[in-house]
Amino acid sequence: MPTAALYLIPVTLGETEISKVLPPYNKEIIASLLYFIVENIRTARRFLKQTDPGIDVDRLTFYTLNKHTSSAELSGFLKPAEDGNSIGIISEAGCPAVADPGADVVAIAQKKNIPVVPLVGPSSILLALMASGFNGQSFAFHGYLPIDAGERVKTLKTLEQRIYSENQTQLFIETPYRNGKLAEDILKTCRPATRLCIAADITLSNEFIKTKTVAEWKKQMPDLSKRPCIFAIYK
Repeated sequence: MPTAALYLIPVTLGETEISKVLPPYNKEIIASLLYFIVENIRTARRFLKQTDPGIDVDRLTFYTLNKHTSSAELSGFLKPAEDGNSIGIISEAGCPAVADPGADVVAIAQKKNIPVVPLVGPSSILLALMASGFNGQSFAFHGYLPIDAGERVKTLKTLEQRIYSENQTQLFIETPYRNGKLAEDILKTCRPATRLCIAADITLSNEFIKTKTVAEWKKQMPDLSKRPCIFAIYK
């Protein structure tokens, strides 16, 4: 019998056709699994049915992974693998354990010598970096910047300094309803010559990825409200 493994299963970044962003092999793996660690059971079940309508989701066992999940619970989620049954991790969008929950489970699996298998799929961070024209040899992703306005501006200044002193691309995100405020702070804080890439709705039909200088963005900024975005700055 094949060794049980922990599969990291990427999910589409929104309402896009699965065949466009996920390889057929992922479907084969998904169809073979009976145990899943997920952020949200309802959306996970929906994703699985979209991937393979023939899947009987009522036969599956789901473990919920979120910020309230304890370390003891996480370890228990891997019991099926210790008993010889492979498990899949599914996040809400993109790749598990990359700017999404899952890393703690993976760390436990590594300690328990359970094979960890990352599957191919869309990462908004890497796709934005690829399309930005910025340094792909040295980059840093910072997740969400501080909510406090003063701290956010201070952080932006620090990140901008790094692009000039270290030649390092800086990437970050914001909750969709605060995108406009973050963009406004970038334009007010960063140098006119600093380049800003805005990547919104990546892989979706209304995908928008554009790189301009801060000075150029000041002339016209798109409406980013309620659109998943990656922001990147570089010199």
